[in-house]
Amino acid sequence: MTTPAPIPILDLTRYDADLDRDIASAVRAVFASGRFVLGPPHEAFERALAGLLGARHVVGMSSGTDALLAALMALGVGPGDEVVTSPFTFFASAGVVARLNAKPVFVDIEPGTFNLDPARLEAALSSRTKAIQPVHLYGQCADLSPILEIAGRRGIPVVEDACQAIGATYGDKAAGTFGAMGAFSFYPTKNLGAAGDAGAVATDDDRLAETLRSLRNHGGSKTYYHDRVGGNFRLDTVQAAVLGAKLPRLAAWNERRRAIAARYGELLAEAARAGRVTLPAQADGRRHVFHQYVVRVSDRDGVRKRLSERGIGSSVFYPVPLHLQTCFRDLGGRPGDFPHAERAAREVLALPIFPELTDGEVERVAGALVESLP
Repeated sequence: MTTPAPIPILDLTRYDADLDRDIASAVRAVFASGRFVLGPPHEAFERALAGLLGARHVVGMSSGTDALLAALMALGVGPGDEVVTSPFTFFASAGVVARLNAKPVFVDIEPGTFNLDPARLEAALSSRTKAIQPVHLYGQCADLSPILEIAGRRGIPVVEDACQAIGATYGDKAAGTFGAMGAFSFYPTKNLGAAGDAGAVATDDDRLAETLRSLRNHGGSKTYYHDRVGGNFRLDTVQAAVLGAKLPRLAAWNERRRAIAARYGELLAEAARAGRVTLPAQADGRRHVFHQYVVRVSDRDGVRKRLSERGIGSSVFYPVPLHLQTCFRDLGGRPGDFPHAERAAREVLALPIFPELTDGEVERVAGALVESLP
């Protein structure tokens, strides 16, 4: 009997001939033009993404990390300031704060959505709070209404970390369009992925957009004239061309992810009712785009090992909450400070999810998970 092929958590080589042709054509056009930095495809992608999001401006950046960094720089975040964010997220959410010699201040998460708990937010604010940075983890928006109400009442700008949530919505608006700015990542593994690092910031504020465009180009408004100290945060034109070819397919890809998630839910429902696995929570009024399909299990590492033995890929996002990371030791974080984040770090397990995953593979993954559960 033939052993079934392994199922990876993600396969970036499964793309159709039409997309291959469109990307190749777009990249050839860049080479033919000789304009590799801030060329026409870059501007076209910014306009197209702004239209999709319903944002006044999109400013292309060299990565999601640099998008977050530039957004905080545009707000003037610096030494002595505090930025409030989640302890359960990718490192960059807090790393960019520390790079500006400001202090990340953490707020524990909602155990269902894994996002910052608005009920705990106000207690974390101080006279030094320069920004609030909610993270839309795994493809689902944080609960923005109470966050924005608190921020508005206190006069604190909100920067949405929407790096994992392009295409997600909160009510009838797109993730990344509620706060002063929203940051996106187009790392190859994202729902909209480049052929390398890439990112963007969305904003409706003309002044902030102008500042962001300056910051990404060494703080210059014209060549060799610098109004501020910025960085080299420019989105490569080749990456913009790749993203421009992919962008029209994003909605269909996100719908396929949602369909896969729904099928997982059906196949795992009995195990969930028995308390053997906890499925992802989808909050009312929010459209989840499932950048990751993340379940909770006891004996997570044992389950992951048994899945691997069955040829099923999985991953852990994230095994150590940020307040317990070695590089943030000077912040004084201790085990028990954020119990929901710490428990999530012990229990979360991401299953394969990408648009090209077949129905048969989804069934195999779900069956293997059930067999692997305690």
